[in-house]
Amino acid sequence: MPPRLSPKLAPKLAAALFASTLGGLSGAFGAGADQDAKIRKLVDDAIKPVVERYGIPGMAVAVTIDGKRYFVEYGLASKDPQAAVTSDTLFELGSISKAFTATLATYAEVEGKLSLNDTVSKHMPELKGTALDDVRLLHLGTHTAGGFPLQLPNNVQDDKQLIAYYRAWNPQFVPGTYRSYANPSIGLLGMATAKAMNADFTTLAGRLFSDLGLKRTYINVPAEEMKSYAWGYSPKNNPVRVTPAPLATEAYGVKSNAVDMIRFLEVNMGIGSVPPKIARAVEATHTGYFRSGEVIQDLVWEQYPYPAKLEKMIQGNSAKMSQSANPATAIDPPMAPRADAILNKTGSTGGFGAYVAFVPERKVGIVMLANKYYPNEARVRAAYQVLSRLME
Repeated sequence: MPPRLSPKLAPKLAAALFASTLGGLSGAFGAGADQDAKIRKLVDDAIKPVVERYGIPGMAVAVTIDGKRYFVEYGLASKDPQAAVTSDTLFELGSISKAFTATLATYAEVEGKLSLNDTVSKHMPELKGTALDDVRLLHLGTHTAGGFPLQLPNNVQDDKQLIAYYRAWNPQFVPGTYRSYANPSIGLLGMATAKAMNADFTTLAGRLFSDLGLKRTYINVPAEEMKSYAWGYSPKNNPVRVTPAPLATEAYGVKSNAVDMIRFLEVNMGIGSVPPKIARAVEATHTGYFRSGEVIQDLVWEQYPYPAKLEKMIQGNSAKMSQSANPATAIDPPMAPRADAILNKTGSTGGFGAYVAFVPERKVGIVMLANKYYPNEARVRAAYQVLSRLME
């Protein structure tokens, strides 16, 4: 199925405005009535080979350039019955969901409900007297708690077993010395934040989505939206969707579409209006706390100085970084949020693969939502190709 550029969300740019706001992009692409087609071709050149190589049934791509949005869609949201991907199609975000959990934590800090320097057990009294007495909320949000595994053990199936798991957990490393990418780490941050805010995590997330201006982003997809919820496809091309499990809500359970996610990136770049406390919370997630390999680890977001080299971003998103413990060095004092950086995040579930990246200084970002898992390297290469071309 050929890609489609959503006409209602891709307005033509006047030449004068384009030249004044986008600088180098105007030189690369010109300005005028054919601007939409030129952006679409740029996206096609990077994305179509990936879709074809990995047999991805469908993908929604969004690009923002100083608040001007472009949407390109490929293929099918569902094979049976057949339904085309649109910019409104809901995809599972996987670990990109963690960025929302981090924002809730920084919002709670802005509200004075917690400090990221608090120990976990301060807000989770059921974990007092355990190793988590020595772990700070900041460690949870930067994967530096001391060696949580990537996934919870399969025998943890309910809340009682989850608390027992945390009580019995023994760190492999001193907190703050190694980075181990982990759902149990971010999941616990979400649990502690909800405790500090004295509210259910799902309720808090819903309020956050609304405050961010996201209109169709959910943890639990409502019945009336199920028609827009894509089916994911397993490696054997069986239709799958994420199933409820402990920490899914906090670590990888958000579903959203290209429209909302490009809005989220714009908010992260200071484009668009949100409540002042939300803006402060979003910016706070961009603080650099640790260096590990090629990654500057923010609160969930992973940062690289701009201009970033492709190979460094590939290394930062490699299996070695996500599936192994890697030495981490604290940035002291923490690195204040900076515009001259590229921030990115991958996300996957059993049937979906997503990637987002943005450069605050250039006000350029990309969202890639697919209904099949495919390698992180391919995601990074494709996004890098688009962003690099836009910023020539």
